[in-house]
Amino acid sequence: MTAPIGLFGGTFDPIHLGHLRLAEELAEALGCNEVRFLPSGTPPHRQLPVATPNARRDMVALAIADNPRFSLDEREITRTGPCYMVDTLTAIRAEAGTHTPLCLFLGGDAFMGLTTWHRWTELFNLAHLAIAHRPGFSPQTWDDSLPDALRHAIDQRLVKHPADLAMTPAGHIYFHAITQMDIAARRIRSACRKRESVRYLVPDSVRAYLNQHDLYRQ
Repeated sequence: MTAPIGLFGGTFDPIHLGHLRLAEELAEALGCNEVRFLPSGTPPHRQLPVATPNARRDMVALAIADNPRFSLDEREITRTGPCYMVDTLTAIRAEAGTHTPLCLFLGGDAFMGLTTWHRWTELFNLAHLAIAHRPGFSPQTWDDSLPDALRHAIDQRLVKHPADLAMTPAGHIYFHAITQMDIAARRIRSACRKRESVRYLVPDSVRAYLNQHDLYRQ
């Protein structure tokens, strides 16, 4: 049985303690020895990030530097044009081989919008989806608002035990409750604009970077 590789994509604009705690708790639950952070270059499903790709890459690198399980994957940052997760997973699957379990980490809000993603149904051929419960979200509260196609995917692919994800390379959905940390990147950017403290919202190394480069204050 091969340990799954965790994959965590996002704009990370900026990366904060909520991101890091989500990755840490999912990695522990799933038995991942490695979690790759994938800061996006040009995200097709949302507004362009405020910080530059290089700044967001640098902040991720600083944030994860003291965790040997975490690593930085720059492939989306350096890609030209829109960054589609199906293309990223296809490339990682080719590198990892056909047998290694891959687990795409998602927060509940991202999962809710999954059907808007480019070729979203193909994601299940490439990886498992590990969904973290964030503040205000749980499988019970999603019932009335889930798209039918997503509800059908859950019915077909849901597993209750994290060990099930290590048994096959892809194809399952797993929900996991994490420590509730109501931290949002937009609130951090707003605090920076107002020159308010972001201490204890981001790692100290990221806070120093924000101050050094005067990010989000314009």
